[in-house]
Amino acid sequence: MESDEKIQAHVVSIWRESKKFFSIGGREGMLILTNKHLMFVHKTEAKKKWWAAIRKRQTVHFLKSKDTMITHDGYYEENLKIDMENEKNVELRFDDILNISHEEKVWGSVLLIEYEKNGKLEKHQYGIAQDWVKYPAKEPTKYMRADWEPFVKYIKDRQKITR
Repeated sequence: MESDEKIQAHVVSIWRESKKFFSIGGREGMLILTNKHLMFVHKTEAKKKWWAAIRKRQTVHFLKSKDTMITHDGYYEENLKIDMENEKNVELRFDDILNISHEEKVWGSVLLIEYEKNGKLEKHQYGIAQDWVKYPAKEPTKYMRADWEPFVKYIKDRQKITR
């Protein structure tokens, strides 16, 4: 993360699944869009109480408005810098993204991203979870409907390399 980066959108309660053959399960995290990068943070220093409150507030937001270009109080650029020190979190330059699109499924809205990182092709599907089951493994039971178009447009407008 660069010193002049600013958070443009911050969506919590994201469920990321790999779109590879034979992939099972997924990960919960935050999808953060800055003016230079797209980041998926699943190892965060944010407190559980903050996470729970923001997740509830975000659910209310998506029931009223489908706009994904939102930010949350209590998580700022300084927090993101700390979280991005963990190598397990993913930071993508816009030009690393080979394909980005969105789809409406029967159960909710998804963001589809294909990118190349460290010489490996990765394909992931991101959905916003509303409800969770925690046993035997944490999995979403209900997804939100959201408008990913502004999110996709923001990235595509800033890509220098288009495919």
